[in-house]
This record gives sequence, structure tokens and C-alpha cells, in this order.
Amino acid sequence: MRRLNYQLKQLCKNNRDGSYGTQVQRERVLTLIANQLHDLGFRRMHAKSLRPKHVEALVKHWLEAKVAVGTIKNRMAAVRWWAAKVNRRNAVARSNDHYGIPRRQYANSANRVTTLDDDKFSRVTDQYVRMSLELQRAFGLRREEAIKIRPVLADKGDVLWLKPSWTKGGRAREIPIRTEAQRELLDKAQALAGKGSLIPAEKEYKQQKNRYEGQCIRAGLCKMHGLRHAYAQRRFEEIAGFPAPLAGGPKRGDLTNDQRALDKKARAVITNELGHNREQVTVTYLGR
Repeated sequence: MRRLNYQLKQLCKNNRDGSYGTQVQRERVLTLIANQLHDLGFRRMHAKSLRPKHVEALVKHWLEAKVAVGTIKNRMAAVRWWAAKVNRRNAVARSNDHYGIPRRQYANSANRVTTLDDDKFSRVTDQYVRMSLELQRAFGLRREEAIKIRPVLADKGDVLWLKPSWTKGGRAREIPIRTEAQRELLDKAQALAGKGSLIPAEKEYKQQKNRYEGQCIRAGLCKMHGLRHAYAQRRFEEIAGFPAPLAGGPKRGDLTNDQRALDKKARAVITNELGHNREQVTVTYLGR
């Protein structure tokens, strides 16, 4: 194994930032980056030898290869993580604009809402998978969160608290428990899981994820991330008092000043509840 590959692998091993999924993906990205640096002619590198020229060469290579903007930004996040861990932050510009990386465009033309069709849902036989799906619908959780969640720990009375190790990016967050239906569902989840998670005691996360996928396929359920879109649109209408653009509501250009203020408020709340850090991401869920 090349020295840079080995040292980056050790860096990941010794710095367990974020959820398990985040850690795995980061190590894969850094391995790819180490291989690409070697192919670009940067030989005998080690982790602390990161310089601006290396970052610029990588970005140029990605842009020429027409790598998707979102993928480039994810790779840049891994590079910045690497730079921070070896005290080389100045090797990477603070803004992606410095490298000519285009801004990500969030499509708002298609409504990706999914519902839990009663007939199809009845075909899901695994009680843990059923509960994960119901939590996705009720709280807008990601699949990983709805599998890893420990209901007894997450239930804080008036909010659902998500532990960093369950979430994408390792960001803890709170989601309000607003309805009696949500409360009843959480009580059922705790009765099912006891003090544990929605991963049966005899399984690991990967095994339960595969079980979830298999059960959904056999039941005819697909694109269940759309339950999160449905949650976002329900919340928007609750807060703003009118439907989101993708749900048939007014477009941004047609809003009154009062509606604009409500639109902004709703998007800020939904951004936090979904676990994002940029309001612009809500365009994917709500439209503009």
C-alpha cells in the first residue's frame, strides 16, 4: 500500500467523526483521492504534505472529467477534513468558488412525494421494518436514522432527539412531537425495541438495511425517501398556512410580502427538522 493511502486510512481510523456511514464514505473518498493524486504525478506523498497545488490539480481533473457538482463538493468536504486533521487548513480555499466549482442547482420541477400505500404496506412482514417506515412517514427521518434510532433514548417528551451517530453528517437534531398520532407511534416503537434500536438483537445495521430493502421490494414499495418529502410539505403547510409550490401552492414570484415572510419561516424550520444546514436544499422538497 502506498504511504499516502496508508496514512489517510490511519487518519480515518483514529478520527471517528460523524456517523458510521459518514466515516465509511469519507474513507472511500480519501482512498480515491490518494489514487488520483498518484495518477496525476504526485508521488511519494504523505498525509502532511498536502499543498494548494494538489487540491487545484484534483479539482481541475474532476471538472475536466465532468464529475457531478454534488460529488465534487462531497469530495472537497473530505479534502477539508483531511487538511484540518493534519493542520493544513490553508492548503484548501475556504470557498469552492475559488476553484471554479459551479454552484449546485436544486431541481424543483418534480414532486417526489411518496405515501405508504395500505395494501403494499400490509405485505411488509418484518415488524422492525414496518416501524422504521412509519417513523420515516411521521417524522421525516432518513432510512438510516429510522433503522438506527433507539426510541427510548430519542423520546424526550415534546421532541424526538436524534443522536449524532444515527444521522447523516453526524449532526444531532430535534424534531417536535406535535400530534397524538406521533406520540402513539413512539410508544409503540419503544414497546417493540425496548432499550435497543430498531435493529433486532441478532442483526447488525447492514443486515437490517438489507432486510428493509428486500421487504420493500417484495411489497412493491419504492423510493421511500419520498416519505421525507411528504413530511416536509405537510410541515410547510402547517407553518405557512398555504401549500408548498410543489404541492400546488403559489410560486415565489406570486407571494405577498406577508406570505414571503411565512415562506421563509417555514423553510428555516424544515431545514432544521430535516437535518440540513442550507435553506436552499428545501427547494428539492418544496419547490420555489
